Amino acid sequence: MLLKKGSTGDDVKTLQARLGLTADGIFGPGTETAVKAWQTQNGLIADGIVGNSTWAALFPDSSTAASIATTETGSNVDSNLSSSLNALKGHIPDAVIAQIPAITELSNALRLAHFLAQCAHESAEFKVVQENLNYSADSLKNVFPKYFPEPLNETYASQPEKIASRVYANRMGNGDEASGDGYTFRGRGYIQLTGRSNYTAFGQSVGADTVADPDLVATEYPLASAAFFFDANKIWTICDGGATDAVITAVTQKVNGGTNGLADRTQYFKQYYALLS
Repeated sequence: MLLKKGSTGDDVKTLQARLGLTADGIFGPGTETAVKAWQTQNGLIADGIVGNSTWAALFPDSSTAASIATTETGSNVDSNLSSSLNALKGHIPDAVIAQIPAITELSNALRLAHFLAQCAHESAEFKVVQENLNYSADSLKNVFPKYFPEPLNETYASQPEKIASRVYANRMGNGDEASGDGYTFRGRGYIQLTGRSNYTAFGQSVGADTVADPDLVATEYPLASAAFFFDANKIWTICDGGATDAVITAVTQKVNGGTNGLADRTQYFKQYYALLS
């Protein structure tokens, strides 16, 4: 699901009717303004674009968003899991639940519980969708000593754009520091997608130009980009190993590079797995 200025068709008519507009099926400036206003009123990023998350929030009591996602992606979520997704209501946002059927790798409760547990921890319970790069001079020295030795840390302190452009320069498909690619393709999504090459590959996988519009990763594809990370790093097969603490630790190590927040991730997993089982 991706509707924006210039889109046409029945989905646009449904959207317009929901917003109290004339349902002519043409997503023009008036529809865009109405979408932005609705997003602002409902605590969403007001970009005027209707993707899975905004659609799910517009239609929280229907299966419309989920069914569209399933049709478009050919979801293989089994019927038992599909029927148990309602158990997650009140524990994770409805907009997140609506996006689950679009992810074909989420074929059972075990994978879903592992995946959601990692996403919940990394995103502060699905609230944070982009990287915080506002570091003080002391934090730069401690977190990125290789890039910001004294006195360079003082020069870059509290300047997120400059910090990201330096830290992520000349890697992950990014250009040099002067190109600004490091900031343009900074971490976004529930498990932060980072780097031009990853944005390019992810955009191709979902049929969206996330290089031209990187914010789509945060606003419309925060869950799908996290699934892309799991797929690219071959984490699904680790999830299939079971519900033990050892498996949770192994998944955490692949996501985090260590075991930071392991207790929190474990708590989320056990909560979600109990709800889904």
